[in-house]
Amino acid sequence: MAAELVDGAEFGLNDTVVEIGAGWGRLTRPLARRAGRVIAVEIDDTLAARLARSFENESNVSIVHGDILRTALPTGRWRAFGNIPFDATTQILGRLLGDPTTGLRRADLLVQLEAARKRASVERSTLMSLTWQPWWTLSLERRISSRGFEPPPAVDAGLLVVRRRSRPLLDADERIAYATFLRRVFDRGGLPVRRSLPTVIPVKRWKALARERGIALDARPAQLDVWDWMEVFKEAQRWGPDIRRKGVGPPDAR
Repeated sequence: MAAELVDGAEFGLNDTVVEIGAGWGRLTRPLARRAGRVIAVEIDDTLAARLARSFENESNVSIVHGDILRTALPTGRWRAFGNIPFDATTQILGRLLGDPTTGLRRADLLVQLEAARKRASVERSTLMSLTWQPWWTLSLERRISSRGFEPPPAVDAGLLVVRRRSRPLLDADERIAYATFLRRVFDRGGLPVRRSLPTVIPVKRWKALARERGIALDARPAQLDVWDWMEVFKEAQRWGPDIRRKGVGPPDAR
């Protein structure tokens, strides 16, 4: 199964791959045959030492003893792969996807099945997924039974595949403003989007936007997908943060 997963990721000899959580090296071995360069990161002392011995004669494999959350990532184009710790999924995804200006092109990650479903969901959006989706697509591409692991975990896993968009939905230099905007809306709990926006969009314009997008007037944040949020974010920027105080629209509002 390890070889099958690596084959399915379609690595080439020009690929640099960061393997997250190399463990016993069961994915590292087929990765070494497929990719041009493998950087296998393992946090456990004993396993890292074992990997170093096992791959000491593999010139295209580097073993890094460290935490992927603190390990320096490659410059240039690279990919990520691995059976990542289930309890650190969100933190690792944040490290990989939080900055769209890195050279990461794709990530194939084995994560807890429910976590993969949550991140890839098109029915209910989450704050974290929406934060990443202007630059990345996330899809659940395979279910792996817990019996396929040794030792078996308590739950099944899912293969979460993250791909860089060929055309981003937002400029990278707006990522902090966009993430802050989203968090302020989601932090208002279950309030409708129109009542939790940090910028006041006039009721008439909000109704028109909802009609254009096919969303309910009182839609909650999780009911909007990333394309909806792109339009809401742009509309909020257009009206500016001081409309309530000034009582006027932007220069081109008329």
